[in-house]
Amino acid sequence: MAALSPSDDPRSTLLDRWRDRYLGIIASPRFQKWAARVPLIRMAARRDGERLFDLVAGFTYSQVLQAFVALDLSRHLRARPATPHELAARLCVPERHMRVLCQAAASLGLLHRRRDGRYALARLGAALEGVGGLQDMILHHEILYRDLSAAAQFFRGETDPELARFWPYVFGAAAVDAPEIAARYSHLMSETQRLVSDEILASLDFSQARHVMDIGGGAGVFLTACAAAYPNLSLTLFDLPQVAPLAAARFAKAGISERAQIESGSFRDQPLPRGADLITLIRVLYDHEDQTVLRLLQSVHEVLPEGGKIVIAEPMSGGDTPDRSSDAYFALYCLAMGTGTVRSAAEISGIMKTAGFDKVSIVKTNRPFVARIVTAEKTVNKN
Repeated sequence: MAALSPSDDPRSTLLDRWRDRYLGIIASPRFQKWAARVPLIRMAARRDGERLFDLVAGFTYSQVLQAFVALDLSRHLRARPATPHELAARLCVPERHMRVLCQAAASLGLLHRRRDGRYALARLGAALEGVGGLQDMILHHEILYRDLSAAAQFFRGETDPELARFWPYVFGAAAVDAPEIAARYSHLMSETQRLVSDEILASLDFSQARHVMDIGGGAGVFLTACAAAYPNLSLTLFDLPQVAPLAAARFAKAGISERAQIESGSFRDQPLPRGADLITLIRVLYDHEDQTVLRLLQSVHEVLPEGGKIVIAEPMSGGDTPDRSSDAYFALYCLAMGTGTVRSAAEISGIMKTAGFDKVSIVKTNRPFVARIVTAEKTVNKN
């Protein structure tokens, strides 16, 4: 059956039909040639051209960043500026290649080119070292780039992404047998969890909580941050047994072992511990499919006392207003993992209500590209 034209689609509004006609004109090569000659329209056409070129060149930009981090240029230039010749000799890179890399990094704001031909760190380059876990994540993206190298086949579901093998935890405890895999997973999660922890503690007040349990808490980064911010909180970490030694070591180093207990298990297969009046799920839901998420939230609802609260923090889709960081990055990452999905705050709110939660709230964060937050409460039964 032939597809409906925009004007024939019964769902189209007058505004939709006007917009379709307008975009049809924009797509005309004849219009684009004319627009390039008209002063005011030429400016808009140029901006569109620049944005399209940035999309085309985006992959090479990411590879410049990858090389910048892999070669540790920020450390080599931290003390003093250097010429490409000096850097090439120091890093065993052909001088011509280093010259191109330095110039490219300067164009992206990572380096600053001085008049004497030396390159120094620019603000973005220096910030790479100050943002915890960022360099580890950048290096890790080498896997994602390989998974996306055949883009059309990837979106058709015809490829076998490596990321699905890097993140075995999402398939359950049985998928993780090697301690080295657990350690590699937990290290990357820990390094990137600091940013998320800062965002949560800056956005929410936990002073009324008595006992916090972090489900899927990994090496205990978030609970350690909670312990520092709220000295009277009792803490429980619930995660797979392979992660327990990492969390125990972190708690001991922070001096909080007496008030931070570790419960080992899988929320897929085992009941959740009771006793917490605040439960957190940080970067957990988007690893899993809807039915797994619903079962988990129902389990959380069951073990919370009346008046208990839940906090969900993770990247979330922009929903009706598509968002670059979540919809053009995290959503693809989840596809490559082979499971899970990036949901909007509204979608998560809907699943939480289905699980029995009330007073669902979407909390604004300072850096939504790091995490968005949804909270809810188990309402007191008045009957």
